Amino acid sequence: MNCKLKKMFNLRKSFIERMQRERPGSYPVPVPLKDLSNKVSQQVCRDLALRGVEEMFEALQHLKNWKPHKLTEEKEFNKEEFLEEIVDAFNYFFALLVIVDCDEDKLFDAYKRKDEIIRKRLDNGY
Repeated sequence: MNCKLKKMFNLRKSFIERMQRERPGSYPVPVPLKDLSNKVSQQVCRDLALRGVEEMFEALQHLKNWKPHKLTEEKEFNKEEFLEEIVDAFNYFFALLVIVDCDEDKLFDAYKRKDEIIRKRLDNGY
């Protein structure tokens, strides 16, 4: 598992590096960012996060039967297109992680820390 996650991070990092070479301005900050306090760095982070959210909304557009009051159901569902939009979202979120110097180990550690917090909340009746 960790090997595949590492590959995903490496793929996104190499894509960012290529974009910086071939399309200057597409990532107008050094990668990884050393200073997250400045305006341009924060704008880039915010833009990447919002683009990821937009892609998730595009994925949600493929879900047609979620309304509890809707009496009819659409039988067709294109899982490939749905998954493609989710991958697009992940690409933006991975790019955000890469530019803030987060790798698969840091992400996993943060994930474990948060998982402990939310499990403790459940234990305490949150």
